[in-house]
Amino acid sequence: MKTRGITYLEQFHFPFEVYTYSHEKKGAEFAAEATGVPLERMIKTLVVGDTTRTQYFFVLMPGHLELDLKKAAVATGVKRLRMASVSEAERLTGYQVGGISPFGSRKTLPILMEEQLKPHITVAINGGSRGCIIALKTDKLIELLNPRILPLAQTEVHS
Repeated sequence: MKTRGITYLEQFHFPFEVYTYSHEKKGAEFAAEATGVPLERMIKTLVVGDTTRTQYFFVLMPGHLELDLKKAAVATGVKRLRMASVSEAERLTGYQVGGISPFGSRKTLPILMEEQLKPHITVAINGGSRGCIIALKTDKLIELLNPRILPLAQTEVHS
């Protein structure tokens, strides 16, 4: 399987692994289970946008955490953020939802990354097609994407 994401990464000549699996279900949990990658190292690539539909961002989240849109909005300086619709995400990235990758995306978007990903030596992220996951060193991902690394996860409230 050769995707735009893989072609993009190949130009940098560094090692990465490609895992392919039968994409029977959307989501990081299924991808982690199918590839054997721990869920906390499986990155969900989310596309979020402002309410005026003029600014969009990629948000990289570990598979076991949920994005706090308010934290992301503060980080981007946007009043309110929302999840992009399926059609918006696919139009902006050129990838199908369930296969969205920040590598080789049709449009270059600013990237935010949840800080809990940073301590991992390696992470896995979608390679640009449903059922295609790329595993690479976290520092290489950060070097290539230059994300803003922040606390973006929802915090659980215990009563």
